[in-house]
Amino acid sequence: MLEHSLFHKLPPRNQAELLEQKGIALAHRNHKGWAITLFSFENRFMEVWAKMGVEVIGSFHAAATYMDIIEPYVPELQVPESA
Repeated sequence: MLEHSLFHKLPPRNQAELLEQKGIALAHRNHKGWAITLFSFENRFMEVWAKMGVEVIGSFHAAATYMDIIEPYVPELQVPESA
């Protein structure tokens, strides 16, 4: 397990690669031309904002609630009818 503070010390390209390899993509949304993907990574939520070849990785403050994090993605979530 990679400590959260160590993750943020990695170069952005390595952070993105690590998220792609070991993170779990949970949801996608778009905002002002940015494609945003919500990831679960080592018991934390992280977002990758992508636009025109640029990727920005963000994480959430420890005090953020699950509902605060997931709320912007709710309109985009697809729930199977058999659920």
